Amino acid sequence: MTKRILIVDDEEDIRDVVQVSLEEFGGWLAIAAASGSEGLQIAKTEALDAILLDVSMPDLDGFQLCEELKIDPTTQNIPVILLTAKVLPSDRQRFAALEVAGVIAKPFDPITVWQQVAEILDWNG
Repeated sequence: MTKRILIVDDEEDIRDVVQVSLEEFGGWLAIAAASGSEGLQIAKTEALDAILLDVSMPDLDGFQLCEELKIDPTTQNIPVILLTAKVLPSDRQRFAALEVAGVIAKPFDPITVWQQVAEILDWNG
């Protein structure tokens, strides 16, 4: 069955590039959300295999969205991968506390980002 991945990022260019990579190279269905609150609504109503989440967003940032996902029984088991430019040691400690599946640093290679997702989630076969 085709994997369904939610991309939550307030930057349209990033959403588009990641969506193309996941769909064209990974063969998965990518659903895009332009904000944390939109992402939360989609996560609660769609059957998802994973969420790719930007940390820095204006309305509901990645940290807040992760916390919301973890407290809701319908979304708490969806693996989350952070897509972020924040990779300082202090940020990594905060990511670890969120119990995310992994972190992909921006800037990333649009040709191989789908492979990073597959590796983090152990979807290689």
